[in-house]
Amino acid sequence: MKAIKIKMKRNCGNSGNVQDIDSVYIDQTSTYWKKSEVYDYLQKFPKTITVNISPYPYLIPAISSQGEKYVRSVANSTSKDNLMMLPRE
Repeated sequence: MKAIKIKMKRNCGNSGNVQDIDSVYIDQTSTYWKKSEVYDYLQKFPKTITVNISPYPYLIPAISSQGEKYVRSVANSTSKDNLMMLPRE
């Protein structure tokens, strides 16, 4: 499965912080999933969702310092998280 676009939280449209993502569109399900739902899914099924941008890193679950569930991509040579480079809606 691939993450192909993201929706940001209200008033966070220009944010570069993955914690400000509200939901992620997954291609094979043809719908947006809340970031906490993607987190829960990845806890059960790791390495099953990639970001649809080269080098296609996996999404991984993470917890913020406030205890909020979110997802990010595996770090690579890019300057920012590949997930943040996806189209926004």
